Amino acid sequence: MTFINDKTYTHTAPTTVAFLGLGVMGYAMAGHLAKAGHTVRVYNRTPAKAQAWLQDCAAAGIDTARISTADTPRAAAAGAGVVMACVGNDADVRSVCLGADGAFAGMTEGAVFVDHTTASAEVAREMYTAAKQLGLAFVDAPVSGGQAGAQNGVLTIMCGGDNAAFAKAQPVAECFARAVTLMGDSGAGQLTKMVNQICIAGLLQGLSEAVAFGQRAGLDMTQVLGVIGKGAAQSWQLDNRGTTMAGDKFDFGFAVDWMRKDLGLVLAEANRNGARLPVTALVDQFYADVQHMGGARWDTSSLIKRLK
Repeated sequence: MTFINDKTYTHTAPTTVAFLGLGVMGYAMAGHLAKAGHTVRVYNRTPAKAQAWLQDCAAAGIDTARISTADTPRAAAAGAGVVMACVGNDADVRSVCLGADGAFAGMTEGAVFVDHTTASAEVAREMYTAAKQLGLAFVDAPVSGGQAGAQNGVLTIMCGGDNAAFAKAQPVAECFARAVTLMGDSGAGQLTKMVNQICIAGLLQGLSEAVAFGQRAGLDMTQVLGVIGKGAAQSWQLDNRGTTMAGDKFDFGFAVDWMRKDLGLVLAEANRNGARLPVTALVDQFYADVQHMGGARWDTSSLIKRLK
């Protein structure tokens, strides 16, 4: 699979965009920006990854005169109207935004920072305030859709921030998304992503138990999943992970380590707001079991490994 698949882009006029973080998701997201005609400057902590991105863009037929790398987030952000990031956690968000070499130091007044990292609502609000004090805008914009969604340019993006900042970010983000929605004030994007992860955790545990039960009962699970997928049990997880779970295949992008990070954010927020999440807390511990089994880099459907 190529790192970016074919997509029809319907954005506004090309602009200068910086992209910080070329991990599993960001690598393809930045590629779509370049393919769509934007001038893109990228930064990655490992410079070799940024160089590989340039080479892959060239191989995909992208005009190399419009793409470049930078040594720091500040250098990448200089002159960009929109700066996007997809990094690991709260500490990484602060690292690429703040400080002498951070993106905020290089951005010009009126520019928008769009953070696609799945992070806490607290850090989103913190960066929003820091950006506003500098005459900048900040939108928290975590994504859902996994590596395949990034490669195909069909991510779902949940945003928090001001209307004007969202309006500037939305057409750029649509280069790698099928839906970009403003959910409310700063932090609302991250909170929406937490709701998403709560749903996924429960669905995957239920699907794991169902597949394991069916296999022990001697059923043809390909046939079973095909039948129940046409009824009330249907879900994205069943359609896309049911047969691979039955086939003991767990190499589909979103790793257990990352899910545990996300569920940690969920449970911390629930502790603050008083929400009761007994199933989510239990599934988080099941993922810890998978880590102890050596499955830290297996995808999230590997919950079924505990049941075999």
